[in-house]
Amino acid sequence: MKITNEIKRILAFQARSLLKARGSINNSFKLAVEAIFRCPGKIVVTGIGKSGLVAQKVASTLTSTGTPAIYLHPIEGLHGNLGVIQKSDIVLAIGKSGESEELLSLLPAIRKIGAKVISLTATRDSSLAQQSSIVLHVPLKKEACPLNLAPTTSSTLALVVGDAIALTLMKMRGFDADSFALYHPGGLLGKKLLLKVSDIMRSGKRNPVVSLHASMDQLLVEITQKWTGAASIVDHKGHLVGLVTDYDIRNAFAKGELISSLKIKDIMNPHPTAVFSDDTVMKALQTMERRPKPLTVLPVIDRKKRAVGMLHLHDFVQKGLVSNASQQ
Repeated sequence: MKITNEIKRILAFQARSLLKARGSINNSFKLAVEAIFRCPGKIVVTGIGKSGLVAQKVASTLTSTGTPAIYLHPIEGLHGNLGVIQKSDIVLAIGKSGESEELLSLLPAIRKIGAKVISLTATRDSSLAQQSSIVLHVPLKKEACPLNLAPTTSSTLALVVGDAIALTLMKMRGFDADSFALYHPGGLLGKKLLLKVSDIMRSGKRNPVVSLHASMDQLLVEITQKWTGAASIVDHKGHLVGLVTDYDIRNAFAKGELISSLKIKDIMNPHPTAVFSDDTVMKALQTMERRPKPLTVLPVIDRKKRAVGMLHLHDFVQKGLVSNASQQ
């Protein structure tokens, strides 16, 4: 047996099974998604064994994409944790065979509580299916396991179907990137969307700003002392009117210019790209990166066009918003 060929064979088998599962998507799935969408309570996802692991992932995906959900272990449910289920909730029960004793033992109490049960199973006539309000039937003839025993394809199908339901609900709720960031404040995307430019920019005494009418010596000192490689050029009202980078200065040298005889307006970029201090960090990053030649510095202005700060790519690295590798 060639190992790589066997792995490829299994992947192909799983892919075919997923494509075949598309044919099982019927009106029951529409009814289930609509019921979950209208649910006034939460979604309680349950399952045992490999189905239990899938149920945990599905509950997590639902919660992080705008549909409140929790995972309930059937054994814990039988010993007091059924108290988390309320009449207004929906129970999503996942089980390939639909005959797991631990799962079936929950159903009488769930019915008494009054919560609706939606089952996701590979067996249409199972005991679980017969006791469910809505049955999501995803048939399966064979597992990827060579013995046709270990839950492999069945758990993959249940996981993908669960994700598809969660993401469909996500679109129905209009759950956008800002919403995702709100639920993931500790994640990288959350930081990029929740942090404002003003939270990481170099401001005050760290902000390299030079008057349009200053000397080249003053410009060089400002760029050197502030360690930014650039300086915002402002008029008498503090409005941003240009930007000079160390590249502009090196370029002037390369042309044989006598720096002391130049004026700032001779070498500055009179139309620099800038961001507002109340823009998100994500927008600033996109502004810097979405160019043929990415920017390493970016002047920051307030809504009155005054130069209030400077962003350097290193500032994003220090906040953990980009990796050092992305700079190379």
